[in-house]
Amino acid sequence: MYPFLWMVSASLKDQLEIFSAGLSLLPETPVWENYARAWTEANFSTYTWNTILVTVASVVLVVVRCAMAGYVIGRYQFFGKKVVVIVLVATFFVPTGYTIIPVVEISQQLGLLNSLSGMVLAMSGGGHVALILLYAGYFRGIPRELEESAVIDGAGFFSVFFRIMLPLSGPITATATLMTFLATWNNFFIPLVFSLSRPELRTLSVGMKAFVGENSTDWGGMAAAATISLIPLVILFVLLQGQFVKGFAGAIKQ
Repeated sequence: MYPFLWMVSASLKDQLEIFSAGLSLLPETPVWENYARAWTEANFSTYTWNTILVTVASVVLVVVRCAMAGYVIGRYQFFGKKVVVIVLVATFFVPTGYTIIPVVEISQQLGLLNSLSGMVLAMSGGGHVALILLYAGYFRGIPRELEESAVIDGAGFFSVFFRIMLPLSGPITATATLMTFLATWNNFFIPLVFSLSRPELRTLSVGMKAFVGENSTDWGGMAAAATISLIPLVILFVLLQGQFVKGFAGAIKQ
């Protein structure tokens, strides 16, 4: 907890006090100007809005896609299923840096490079194997009678999935939402690549570079910006922590 508390403390100190106060967490006189400077001069108001848009869109795409893929893998038997699972698991060992070049080339050919929509697709188009396997394990334990009854009533694949199976996967969906939110909100590499020529598209993580100059670093402003960027994560985790634990427990149990 101490590094987090120190960051919040540093966000309320001036440049000199940050280095002279040692391990003390209480600022002599709170410097609220650090937050004002981060929000306006460093353009974090725009970066926050960009981050919210990108994160929310990515979470929706990832959760729906992973839930549907996990549903098929967990509930259906089909030719080549083991091969599909092996290929998915193999993507665990592919570093992000090795895939960024084809991602950028495809985005450029589709006219999506240097845009928020391209950034969303780049971050939500990965394997997300852990989430798929969590959904597969969760759906595998749901009684098949629910699907059979719906099919008898005339429900198709998508109707069964969206009206029955997905609502039943509340805990695992909360887990997937939290994990995707954390990964997307804190992602640095992809937003950096997609905003190199358009600084107005930067997210919060990339925007931290604004506090680092050639000869000096605005540590107070950077600490304030980091605190601003972490507040939504703390709030979301507090709201979803119960469902987060249930989701993992349910998936592992099944």
